[in-house]
Amino acid sequence: MAIRLIAAFLLALASLTIPALALETKARSAMVIDYTTGTVLLEKNADQALPPASMSKLMTLNMVFEALEDGRLSLDETLPVSEHAMSYGGSTMFLTTRDRVRVEDLIRGVIVLSGNDACAVLAEALAGSEAEFARAMNTRARQLGMTSSTFANSNGWPHPNQRMSARDLVTLATRLIRHFPQYYGYFGETEFAFDNRSPANRFNRNPLLKLDIGADGLKTGHTSEAGYGVVGSAEKNGRRIVLMISGLDSDEDRAREAEKLVNWAFRQFIEKKILESGERVGSLNLWLGKERSVDLLVGEDVTLLLPISARGPLDAEIIAVEPLDAPVAEGDQLAVLRVVVPDLPDLELPDIDIPLLAASSVERGGFLSRLRLSASMLGRSVMGVLD
Repeated sequence: MAIRLIAAFLLALASLTIPALALETKARSAMVIDYTTGTVLLEKNADQALPPASMSKLMTLNMVFEALEDGRLSLDETLPVSEHAMSYGGSTMFLTTRDRVRVEDLIRGVIVLSGNDACAVLAEALAGSEAEFARAMNTRARQLGMTSSTFANSNGWPHPNQRMSARDLVTLATRLIRHFPQYYGYFGETEFAFDNRSPANRFNRNPLLKLDIGADGLKTGHTSEAGYGVVGSAEKNGRRIVLMISGLDSDEDRAREAEKLVNWAFRQFIEKKILESGERVGSLNLWLGKERSVDLLVGEDVTLLLPISARGPLDAEIIAVEPLDAPVAEGDQLAVLRVVVPDLPDLELPDIDIPLLAASSVERGGFLSRLRLSASMLGRSVMGVLD
């Protein structure tokens, strides 16, 4: 049966807000998420596999960071440059076969300078050839749940099999931020003058880094087929958002659209802790237990991300089967707390289910406990007949 929550809890939710209509974007593909809660704030063609251009370098960086983590590479190690790596055009570090380059410089070259040659050097060091590295990228992408991504090279050079979706790129960016904080600072660097080889080509192309909006990453991309795109992230007042847009007509459009989405995500949504770990939210009756009921707790802090555009109370209820058969163990999930977010026109929103755990263990009652329960039920039945 569904048990309504106590009024005090509903009043605590009354100051929260209910969702607003989604923002329009002229990007061909887009996605914006709240990093902490994983709430999807906006998506447009998010699962469409499109040419990612240099944004696919994020997958190469993930492979490199994993290699650094398990000791296959080190930041101070120097790597040779092959004819194949040197042959790449477009954005490069201007490497030659006479160079041996530190891994850390190659990483900065990939992130800040978008070096196609730097990606190839790293790929060959890890897999022997860029083609073999691309096969490893495909395998790792599937393992990470990136089901709309395929790779033919390490750097996003145009190829029919070089494809990624907005959702996969946001998944990848989120992973880089969460799992590799020791390397994430490279994404916020605004310039890198490698060996002074090209002073004019030392600046990071990420337009968000030039704005006072808390941006600190991640990677732009552009080809004639893909248009202009960016995978970005920004943090403000303890909140972080991650976004991806692609298919814009110019770098100016990319900059304007990215800034608009970042500001919208920060200004139109708020984070609200509604429950703390260990807080009691109700109880369930037990059948044939040493105790007649067991308290229900939330196992961890519950934070919801909600828009600010329309105010009103949220409804909530405990969903469970009652009475529950004893025994139960402390920490068992016995129910869910369902928070119902009202729909608005043209926007259907899912309910939010929060696991509820047993606050304590309750053993099955002995013979006397069952006898007392049977007598109690018999008494109720006799009273019902007499009535």
